[in-house]
Amino acid sequence: MERQRSFSLKPTRLLVFSFTIFSSFLFLSTFTTWLTNYTPSLHQQIDLPFNTSTSASVGHSDIVALPPLTVHSLTKNFTAHGVKVPTSISNRLARTQKSLSGSKSEPVRHRVGTSNVNFTALQEYGTSPERAPSSEQKKIVAGGLVGKTQVPILNKIEQKGVEGCDLTKGYWVFDESYHLYSKDSCPFIDEGFDCEGNGRLDRKYSKWRWQPRGCDLPRFNASKMLELIRGKRLVFVGDSINRNQWESMLCMLLGAIKDPTRVYETHGRKITKEKGNYSFKFLDYQCTVEYYVSHFLVHESKARIGQRRRPTLRIDAIDHGSSRWRGADIVIFNTAHWWSHSKTQAGIYYYQEGSVVHPQLNVSTAFRKALNTWASWVDKRINHRKTRVFFRNSAPTHFRGGDWNSGGHCTEAILPLNETLSTAYPEKNIILEEIIKQMRTPVILLNITSLSAYRIDGHPSIYGRKTRSSKIQDCSHWCLPGVPDTWNELLYFHLQST
Repeated sequence: MERQRSFSLKPTRLLVFSFTIFSSFLFLSTFTTWLTNYTPSLHQQIDLPFNTSTSASVGHSDIVALPPLTVHSLTKNFTAHGVKVPTSISNRLARTQKSLSGSKSEPVRHRVGTSNVNFTALQEYGTSPERAPSSEQKKIVAGGLVGKTQVPILNKIEQKGVEGCDLTKGYWVFDESYHLYSKDSCPFIDEGFDCEGNGRLDRKYSKWRWQPRGCDLPRFNASKMLELIRGKRLVFVGDSINRNQWESMLCMLLGAIKDPTRVYETHGRKITKEKGNYSFKFLDYQCTVEYYVSHFLVHESKARIGQRRRPTLRIDAIDHGSSRWRGADIVIFNTAHWWSHSKTQAGIYYYQEGSVVHPQLNVSTAFRKALNTWASWVDKRINHRKTRVFFRNSAPTHFRGGDWNSGGHCTEAILPLNETLSTAYPEKNIILEEIIKQMRTPVILLNITSLSAYRIDGHPSIYGRKTRSSKIQDCSHWCLPGVPDTWNELLYFHLQST
């Protein structure tokens, strides 16, 4: 009979078995702890503290600040300046539209450790069907939120420098740190642009700052600008819209002058729209900032037509005042607003070439011929090694219910438009760009058309004169301080970078 085996373990086997069980338990505990501490939840919520002030009624629109925004964190990480950060935390809203009832518009920043991480998170509308805004989100006003609106979805866009950035695409941001000067600090604003002095009570039109998408336009620095033009002539040539920009430049530069008496008009002239030639001397910098009126850039003349002498426009001859522009170190040209049938006798017996007065000529054809005349003069007479040439394209008008001479108005506008009134690029701009490309002389285009198109609120309207009348409104020129200050910030940027 076989002996029954007893169940027993030797001491060595028992020790090995116990150690294996203990090690397994320790490994599982350690792994569980590590997984808990280092793996972020896909649904962890991060609250961004936006202004939560209540809405304030302005005109016919309700202005609301952004409500608290909840953003879900992402598991995808990337490295910036050597610091690994979650993408959602590293994003910031570039400029938050403040409630127009009070607080400043400031960027919401998120800092990770001590790294200098700087990103924007902005909704870009109209770039693709899936990014199209809802009917509520269409209340965006050039970067600000107007009316009851949902918070737009944030796209992650890395903040870029100005180089390579399209400065013409962006939005207007309400910024309490603007304006760059005031009516009281600048005696150079003539009556036609002095909206505050003519009784306009709201000041919001001077508080908007242009914010290009993906970069920041450098803020105007008057001291640096004066250094850039030290010992030089800065000259504006064109119509009254260029006078608008010229007066803006004078006011912006005056802010860096300790003694205003050291800035004066060399002929003792007071700025009015009746006179067209001015030269202001900045003694401390030995520079001049000048303006010369030239509605068309070509010569306004007269010719005998039948038994009468009638005004004509010599589209084949440069303005006779051009000798004053030649020696400029920096010159900014413009022409556009006078090129309309209402101001050129509908093109009937008005445009002249040589001794020939055209019985009728289309305004666009005449405009192209005149710009070719200007371009030929610049190529022949301007020394591009000395003179930097700019051409500012057309500034939009915002007449509603008629034109400038038929009851057009813009009185009720106190905020920028939600969207531009027209998506068509002006034909005059296209003609200008085609001609500039053919020139031997480098010409920098100051493209202000699109960014200005939102600013229906920036015109003098009934505040273009002290004696106001709702029948006479100015929806083509601009209040100062105001939109032309941004044009000069663009000019300032180009002078620094070219």
